[in-house]
Amino acid sequence: MKTISRRALALVLSAFAVGAFAQGKVLRVSAIPDEAPTELQRKFKPLGDYLQKETGMEVQFTPVTDYAAVVEGLATNKLDLAWLGGFTFVQARIRTNGGAVPIVQRAEDKVFTSKFIVPVDSPAKTLADLKGKTFAFGAPSSTSGSLMPRYFLLQAGIDPEKDFKTVAFSGAHDATVAFVAANRAEAGVLNASVWDKLVEAKNPNAAKVRVLATTPTYYDYNWTVRPGLDPALAKKLTDAFLKLDPANPAHKEIMDLQRASKFIPTQSSNYDGIEAAAKSAGLVK
Repeated sequence: MKTISRRALALVLSAFAVGAFAQGKVLRVSAIPDEAPTELQRKFKPLGDYLQKETGMEVQFTPVTDYAAVVEGLATNKLDLAWLGGFTFVQARIRTNGGAVPIVQRAEDKVFTSKFIVPVDSPAKTLADLKGKTFAFGAPSSTSGSLMPRYFLLQAGIDPEKDFKTVAFSGAHDATVAFVAANRAEAGVLNASVWDKLVEAKNPNAAKVRVLATTPTYYDYNWTVRPGLDPALAKKLTDAFLKLDPANPAHKEIMDLQRASKFIPTQSSNYDGIEAAAKSAGLVK
């Protein structure tokens, strides 16, 4: 009886070990849905291929429908690596009791901005001229499409809930441009990176709006790893990002799609200012 039990136990442990090994060979990646899912997957494909080559792991990218799903994925070990906005990282940091660790950000994310937009024929000349107008933010948990623009509006003496006629949430940066272009809102705000991309692509909606104002700079996006990820793998991922060089033809497509001049190391404390802004807005305790 003892022999059978030991053999059964050995088989169970062996199966568990094989399963754990198989799971460990897959790098599970996602990103906040700040653009259309098809665009996120298009942007990630060359980077995913590169990370697969650098780590020797199969890379699986899973799009999600909302920002909270990425936070929960990291917190419950269903994701290993995620592209987060600054506020989403703060939420992940709180949700995981500091376990989620940001490893790299683009150099551009150290000095990120948001753009307030209005229709090309709008008479508005300053942010103060938007009082009494309808306004569109991006997603409620977006750093650059909601939290930081709201923070800077309050600093400018404009309370969105009191001073705008209505406040809507488009759900994504490109959707905000479409909102304003279609007169579904008289003004809106989105991040500078998506705005520049739409202008460069001669997006028809971008041609129907203009930039009214630009926010001061703040820290934003980063790549974050889940709590408890093998430190050797976290270092391998960090090194892979830091090696990316737009002057290298093999890396150029990756960097162009990521809209990055280079990746630089980052740390959790860089996002303390965003947490403070979220607390002042009553979005976190």
